[in-house]
Amino acid sequence: MNTAVSRAWQAARRRQAARVMAIAVPLVVALAALAWRIATYDVANGVLAIGLLAAAALATWRARALDRRWLVRQLDQRPTARDSADLLFTDAATLNPLQLRQRERIDAALRQDPPELRARWPRRTLAAVGCASVVVVALAFGWPRAGSVPAAHAPVGTASGTVAATPPALQSARLRITAPSYTGQPARTQSELDGKVAQDSQLRWSLRFSGTPARAALQFHDGQRVELTQQDGQWSGSWKAARPALYRVVTEPALRDTRLYRLDVVPDQPPSVRVVEPEATLVLGTPGQRRWQLRFEARDDHGVAATAQLKVTLAQGSGENITFREQHITLSGNGPAMQRRFAHALDLAALGASAGNDVIAQLQVRDNHAPTPQSAQSSSLILRLPTEADVQEAELEGMVKRTLPAYFRSQRQIIIDAEALLAQRSKLSGDEFTRRSDAIGVDQRILRLRYGQFLGEESEGAPRPPPTSDLPTSDVPSNDVPAPAAADDHEHDGHAADHDEDHGHDHAGSDAPQVFGSATDVLSEYGHTHDHAEAATLLDPQTRATLKAALDQMWSSEGELRQGRPKEALPHAYKALAFIKEVQQAERIYLARVGPELPPIDESRRLGGKREGIDSRRLPLAALTAPDQAIVAVWQQLDGAGQPPDLDALSSWLRANEARLADPLSLAASIEELRMAPDCMRCRDALRAQLWRALLRPVPAPARRSTPDAMGQRYRDALGAGP
Repeated sequence: MNTAVSRAWQAARRRQAARVMAIAVPLVVALAALAWRIATYDVANGVLAIGLLAAAALATWRARALDRRWLVRQLDQRPTARDSADLLFTDAATLNPLQLRQRERIDAALRQDPPELRARWPRRTLAAVGCASVVVVALAFGWPRAGSVPAAHAPVGTASGTVAATPPALQSARLRITAPSYTGQPARTQSELDGKVAQDSQLRWSLRFSGTPARAALQFHDGQRVELTQQDGQWSGSWKAARPALYRVVTEPALRDTRLYRLDVVPDQPPSVRVVEPEATLVLGTPGQRRWQLRFEARDDHGVAATAQLKVTLAQGSGENITFREQHITLSGNGPAMQRRFAHALDLAALGASAGNDVIAQLQVRDNHAPTPQSAQSSSLILRLPTEADVQEAELEGMVKRTLPAYFRSQRQIIIDAEALLAQRSKLSGDEFTRRSDAIGVDQRILRLRYGQFLGEESEGAPRPPPTSDLPTSDVPSNDVPAPAAADDHEHDGHAADHDEDHGHDHAGSDAPQVFGSATDVLSEYGHTHDHAEAATLLDPQTRATLKAALDQMWSSEGELRQGRPKEALPHAYKALAFIKEVQQAERIYLARVGPELPPIDESRRLGGKREGIDSRRLPLAALTAPDQAIVAVWQQLDGAGQPPDLDALSSWLRANEARLADPLSLAASIEELRMAPDCMRCRDALRAQLWRALLRPVPAPARRSTPDAMGQRYRDALGAGP
């Protein structure tokens, strides 16, 4: 691009921005002067800053509007450009020889006669805007305020001094809040007199008034008063925010605006501790464990102390011979002060912990509250180191739980298998269908024999090893078995004969060979209890009858399944399941020889009607605290506009009951508003609503019985008439 054209273009942009600023700046100054006159210095400063920023943004936008297209249009208006100014901004490699020659001629002509692209100054507009701004600023600073009297005609008071006739007004206000050092909050200054501050913050007010009051102070709702001191027209005072408060600015003479301001005080919250690792409160150790990893997380609103104490207690012994030994370990935290993490790996060997001991850990943290830090502690974590006997018992129990479900199936699973077999009937051959039905029948038989042990029934045949081919490989354990048992000691082959009551099974004199270590033979010799009268009375008669009915249904279901008819077996299987569930829900188990031994009944006191020595069954009645009658009277007085309420008594009651109220400041504010405007009906309604929420609720009286109809009345008359 031609250098002369580029300089002219930039000059035109600067001129456009200067034109906008020359018009906007006087207007912004005038608006700031009006804001100072109407509001405060802070508002005026805000208007001035925002206005100047807006003017600068507008000037930049208008200058950037003079883009390359605008420049081409301006150059084409000159004869020297020959309507070909766009050639100056086109790449020379894309032009033909004729266009290049035309571009050289235009470039040479513009170099010889640089164009003038700057717009003219709007002199008339600038003069009008400047005059208007000067007038507005002069009126804002020089026009007397409403109600003011010129100094030459101000009335002169008595010998005590000069008294201003015009009531002062709050012109500007600044509230500096210096939070306690432990909070870590920087000091801040605000123009609003309402605020929410941390507890024990130091507050300092700096106020300016339109007039010159003789005295100024801060009057709090609880009667406290903070006098303000004057220096160079500025009134200052300080107060420590120990509790929430309402206050107003009072002067002599009184201010035109006597509104209430609210200070909410936020107390420092105690820290909280969360256990990160381990996840459970009680942890079972492993054999040979040497270390125990602990991790905690502590939070606080203003920061947790960098160190914490880990309290470790070692419990040794058993029974009544238990000893405790404590020690404290100092931990250093990581992370930000608001959320610190503490971690430690306890060395169990150095602690002296051995098998059978309990290690109890608890973390104690403190916050940075001054002068007395607040503390909190975590929940107690217990590491229980098992003995060798405990490990063996746990392994044995796990083995039983793993192997027990494979020995027999539940009644619900038998029903599921039978229904699944019926659904696959069309895909199976007759022999396969009968074989599977017979296998389910074997499961039904095994389950029937197991439940029969609770009724003292003998099993069928001689002791045999647990079945293998009869039982399906996939067993689903269920909860419809009344009590866990060991492996079935009466297993039978899948193609055994039906049940025979006269099988002649004899435990005492069996001729079957004894195999050392056989669970069946050991149980036959020592574990059989169903041939004793005590075991036969384990269940009460009703429960025994229900279980007997379940066994009968199992017998019918088994017979149908063994014959390859699962559809006919399902009704019996469902009935057996219902009976089993009923047995499980039995309320009690009757034990014949270990029942409770009740004291003998004194027959001489029966039917005597004497109540000596019998405790009263009446519940004691707690006395209800009745609401203060004076406050109830104030609440009733607020209902009508004729009688003024006793606000002093209400204020005294509020100070005495401030701790139990949810929002005492709102009630205090309603009292002060009504005190300042006794004839304000809206203030009376607001105070009455606040007072109603603060009063104790009386116990509602019992509802009266509704009037019965004709039939109900006849019934009541018949009850009253008696036999």
